[in-house]
Amino acid sequence: MTRISGSLRRRLFGIDPAETRVSRRGFDVADPQIKSRIETIGATFVGGYHAALLNTDPMPLSAQLDGVEPELRGFAYEGAGMGLTLADFFSPRRRYFQAFLDGPGENHLYMLHVGAGWARARLPFNPESAMQDMDPLLKWLVLDGYGFHQGYFYWRRFIGGQEKPRKLSAYGYQAFDQGLGRSLWFVHGARIGQMATTLAGFATPRRAALWSGVGLAAAYAGGVDAGRLQELRALAGDYRPQLAQGAAFAAKARLRAGNPAAHTALACEIICGVSAETAARATDAALLELPADSAGQPAYEAWRRKIQLRFACAD
Repeated sequence: MTRISGSLRRRLFGIDPAETRVSRRGFDVADPQIKSRIETIGATFVGGYHAALLNTDPMPLSAQLDGVEPELRGFAYEGAGMGLTLADFFSPRRRYFQAFLDGPGENHLYMLHVGAGWARARLPFNPESAMQDMDPLLKWLVLDGYGFHQGYFYWRRFIGGQEKPRKLSAYGYQAFDQGLGRSLWFVHGARIGQMATTLAGFATPRRAALWSGVGLAAAYAGGVDAGRLQELRALAGDYRPQLAQGAAFAAKARLRAGNPAAHTALACEIICGVSAETAARATDAALLELPADSAGQPAYEAWRRKIQLRFACAD
């Protein structure tokens, strides 16, 4: 395949920032502050995506991404993960994504993997088939990113119609659903009651992963006060451990990247009952003596369940 330049990648595959506006997406957002936050996050993601399309050199790219204010920086890195993955597809002899991950992007590895999932949603092959050479634990975050993308851009099908993607493995659908659950936070404009109603309409086997995605978005994207977080925790009911696991994932991503946020701390205090740092450390503790992948359960799922058990016991 012929290599194409960064400027041509930008012209061919750039995303119009207007695509992240609430009105364009048709999201149900009543609160103007939430609307502004959703659009700011979207614009930050697109900025990181375009930066990576234009320049795949790790050091200059990271310097540009690090110019984004810390609280939003993770979204820029997520966008860069998408851009670098697309650049790899059109320059198959190069490994831009891995080079960035092994270099200055190392502390943002969670967001980079999620961003790679956005790219997989737009490439002409099964997203799961491209994960074989990736980190065996974190590769499932690619499908999380894929699920978010489908919920964000095609919410009427994947949330309203509860459509499932084709050709994923049995566990691949669960990883997809965590990302789809994250997208609910945006689609419903952080309206807690509406999200709970939507989740209750999904088949029971899908709800646990969806709730973990909601918890991740509540803690990472934020935008709501303590009262609404308490409402979220109450409405999660039996899925509180999954909600807490998602919030702990968000805390870990921010702790590793060095971009803590007050709203993440608040979410962990209410949803997990501990500080953001303690929640993040719980994800590290759950990695100890983690079983290897098995036919019945990937190590990633064992990791998630150990975290859920930690917060179920504390409930």
